[in-house]
Amino acid sequence: MRILHISSARVLGGGERHLASLVGALSRRGHEVYVALPSGSQLRGELSTLPAANILTLRLRNSLDVGSALELARKVREHRIEIVHAHVARDYPLAALAVHRASTTKLIITRHVLFRLNRLHALTFRNARRVIAVSHAVERALVAQKILPARKITVIPNGIDFQRFDKSLPGLERTTAMRRLKLPPGSLLVGTVGELKRQKGHEDFLRAAAIVARVKGNAHFVIAGADATRKGEHRAYLERLTGELGLKNRVHFTGWLEEVAPLLNALDVYVSASHTESFGLTIVEAMAAGRAVVATATEGAREIIDKEKTGALVAVGDYQALAASVLRLLEDEDARTRLGALARTHARQRYGLDRMVDATEKVYFEESEVKRQKSE
Repeated sequence: MRILHISSARVLGGGERHLASLVGALSRRGHEVYVALPSGSQLRGELSTLPAANILTLRLRNSLDVGSALELARKVREHRIEIVHAHVARDYPLAALAVHRASTTKLIITRHVLFRLNRLHALTFRNARRVIAVSHAVERALVAQKILPARKITVIPNGIDFQRFDKSLPGLERTTAMRRLKLPPGSLLVGTVGELKRQKGHEDFLRAAAIVARVKGNAHFVIAGADATRKGEHRAYLERLTGELGLKNRVHFTGWLEEVAPLLNALDVYVSASHTESFGLTIVEAMAAGRAVVATATEGAREIIDKEKTGALVAVGDYQALAASVLRLLEDEDARTRLGALARTHARQRYGLDRMVDATEKVYFEESEVKRQKSE
């Protein structure tokens, strides 16, 4: 099958990592896969499985970039694309325009977030054959907006490649992390991964860290992720807060990491302090690495974590409860080992990459069958 994925995202977040994994798996299964990206997209470096000619560079400025829509339409005709799959809201109208006159091409949309859509997107959804929601929370948000029939929505949770973690050596990676961070032997590591933006709750993570640090003198804290703000102002704010909380030598900012598995394998406890989360890809990754997870009870986290069985859940914004859960795990090695083992089993049973790709392929083939039946 000939498939064109579209993503105007320039920063590599959870949705973009999902797309890279899906594209790689589809390509390995023999599909002819193309990806349209803007220049400078970090996603380009994650698409090594594709021939360079299959990565198309377009402007993709915004929802009203007619020039990009016309160029997409030309690429659809040139490569005889059967499925156009869009992943970012501002790309939905461009993708819809690109397939408008291509009767043999079908539009699939993946919705990764919970934010409300506007009227332009509602019109776009009418042209989509299927909308994939990455969680039941996203499905509920779409149904509540009444912008498309519920029958058009298919829930396909994100999947991850567990081989990334199987190839890792936790003991070696912990030693390496300690050396890089210049930490003494016996230090405890608490970490979080995600773009540096307010909704990810890094301020709450730091305030919880201050409480933990007063009790556990050997605890250190790692924040991994690129700054999502234009001039790096959010990281600057977090660094100032780190100093104000007396954590200057206890908190370590790594910036964007090309591969998170080594860091996750090095941690004692993984924390997600998000204020909203449609799925929670890094939560699943931390669970796949066998880490004990403490997460705020966002919509996505509640779907992934079975409370106190595969992870700990606390109220969103309650950094004191966050700190208490982290402390309980740091003080009980057996408990965090047991929780991590259960989390690992749970993640591997429910969130495998093959399962996600199988379900996405099924959507593609079902819509192709609809196309063939109507044309006969």
